[in-house]
Amino acid sequence: MKKMLICKMFLSVLLLVISGCAVGPDYKRPDAPVPASFKELKGWREALPRDQEIKTKWWEAFGDTILNSLAEQVTVSNQSIALAESQYRQAQALVQLARASYFPTVSAGAAYTRTLPGPTSAGYSTVDQNQVSLSAAWEVDLWGKVRRQVESSTASAEASFADLQAMRLSMQSSLAQNYFQLRTLDAQKKNLEEAVKAYEKALELTQNQYKAGVAAKADVAAAQTQLKTTQAQAIDVGVQRAQLEHAIAILTGKPPADFSLPPVTFAPPQIKIPVGIPSDLLERRPDIASAERKMAAANAQIGVAKAAYYPDLTLSGSLGYASAELASLFTSPSFFWAIGPMALAATLFDAGARSAQTEQAIAAYDGTVAFYRQTVLAAFQGVEDNLAALRILDEEAQMQNQAVNSAHESLTLTTNQYRAGTVSYLNVVTAQTIALTNERTAITISGQRLSAAVLLVTGLGGGWSTSEASGVNQK
Repeated sequence: MKKMLICKMFLSVLLLVISGCAVGPDYKRPDAPVPASFKELKGWREALPRDQEIKTKWWEAFGDTILNSLAEQVTVSNQSIALAESQYRQAQALVQLARASYFPTVSAGAAYTRTLPGPTSAGYSTVDQNQVSLSAAWEVDLWGKVRRQVESSTASAEASFADLQAMRLSMQSSLAQNYFQLRTLDAQKKNLEEAVKAYEKALELTQNQYKAGVAAKADVAAAQTQLKTTQAQAIDVGVQRAQLEHAIAILTGKPPADFSLPPVTFAPPQIKIPVGIPSDLLERRPDIASAERKMAAANAQIGVAKAAYYPDLTLSGSLGYASAELASLFTSPSFFWAIGPMALAATLFDAGARSAQTEQAIAAYDGTVAFYRQTVLAAFQGVEDNLAALRILDEEAQMQNQAVNSAHESLTLTTNQYRAGTVSYLNVVTAQTIALTNERTAITISGQRLSAAVLLVTGLGGGWSTSEASGVNQK
C-alpha cells in the first residue's frame, strides 16, 4: 500500500513537471538593418570571384610562407587567445552548473550519538544510536525557471565561443597588418638605400665638376645635404621596423629578445576577395554571432525573473538504517524511510523586488538588441570602408606609378642638363627629391592596399561561420 502511494505521488509530480510551462518570452532574433548589396561594389563586382568562399586559413591567400608560419604560431601561442579560451571553458562549466538543477541533490551521512536521557526507574543510563542514511531534495521546475536558466547559460556559452573566434580573428588580423607594414618598411628602406647609392654617385659627379671649375661649392654642399638627409631617413625606418618586429613577437607569444624577422625580397601579392552579399555577414562575423547569442541569453533571463512570481515546490525524502547496536545496524528492523517535507512556498510581499528584477531583465534585453543592431551596422561600415579603400587605392596606385615613371624621366633629363652645364645643381636636387618622394609614396600605397585587403577579409568574417558554433559541446 505504501509503495502504491509512493508511485502515485511520483507519477503526479512527473506529470506536473511535463505539463509545466516555461514562463517568459520565447526567443526570436530581432530584425537588423541589412542592405540588399554593398554600395562600394557597384561597377567593381565583376572583378571579384563568386564561386568560392573565404578559407578558414584566409592568410594563405596572400601566398607568403613566412606569414603562414607566423599565423599558425599566433593561433597556438597567443596569450589573448588563451585568455578568451579560458573564458569559454568557464562558460561551458556554467552550463553544466545550470543543468545540474534539473536533478535532485542526494547526500549521504553516517552518525553515532550517545545520549544521557533523564532518570528512569532503573537510574541513569546512556543510550547509543548508530545511523546511516541517504537523503534527497529536489526543487521541481514547474514554471521553467531552470529551463530558462539553462537556455541563458547555453546561449552565453555560444556567445563566449564566438568571442573566442573573434579574438583569434583579431589577433591574426593584427599579425597580418603588422607583417605587411614591416615588409613595406623593408621596401622603403631598400628604396632609400638605392637612393643613397645614386646620391653618392651624384655627389662624386658634383665634386668632379667642382674640381674641373664648372660647378660651384654650393653644388657640392647641396649634394652632400641630399645624401646625408636620405641616409638619415634610411636609419629612421629602423625605429618603426623594430617596433613592428616586437609587436609580431608578442602576437606569436614570444619575448621580443627571442624573435627576429630578417628582411627578404618582397613582392606585394595580388588577391581577389569573395565578398558575397550583406546578409552573409550575419552568419560569417563572429562578433555579430556573439551579439546575437547574448540577446538570446538576456531574453531567457526575463523568464528566470518572471518565474519568481510563482511558488516553488520542493520535494525531499530520506532512507537508511538506525540502531542502538552496531552489529544489527544493517538489518530489516533497523531500516527506515521518510517522504517529506513537500514544501510549497510563495513570496507574498517583497516591496516590488521581483517587479524590479523583471524590469531590469527586460531593459538588459533591450540593451542587447541595440548592441546587436549597432554591431551589424558597424560590420557593414567596415566592409564598405575597405571596399572603398581597395577601389580608390587601386586607382591611386595606377596614377602614382605613372608619376614615378615621369619623375624618373625628369631626373634623367635634369641630370643630363646639369652635366651639359645648362642648369644648376639645385634643379637636380629638386628632381631627385621628387623622384624619391614619389617612389616612397608608391610603396606606401602598396602597403595600404595590403592592409585594406586584410581588414576586408577579417571584416567579412575571415572564413568563420555560425555553423562552427551550432554543434558546440557544452559538456
